[in-house]
Amino acid sequence: MQVELLYFDGCPNWQETEQRLREAMVTAGCDVPVEHVHVTTAEQAERLSFRGSPTVLVDGVDPFADPDDPVGLSCRVFRTPEELRGAPTVQQLVEALRPTRR
Repeated sequence: MQVELLYFDGCPNWQETEQRLREAMVTAGCDVPVEHVHVTTAEQAERLSFRGSPTVLVDGVDPFADPDDPVGLSCRVFRTPEELRGAPTVQQLVEALRPTRR
């Protein structure tokens, strides 16, 4: 399994997402490194289909992607059971890491 965290410097939520992702990986029994991808240009965002910061990719797939989300250097929001947030919940990340999800 490959896990990537894509972000840009202006995003206040990528570090919280990283913490939750690490917790989710322990819960899901995933023992792989998280590759950090620092997105710095609009061209790079386009090439990576970067739908905002933070973006988590599991084996190259964005489990939270909505095809209507724009690509670019922007902050991203996630639908959680509580409300829209700047980071997915630990439980949402656990579900995204499960092999049956992919």
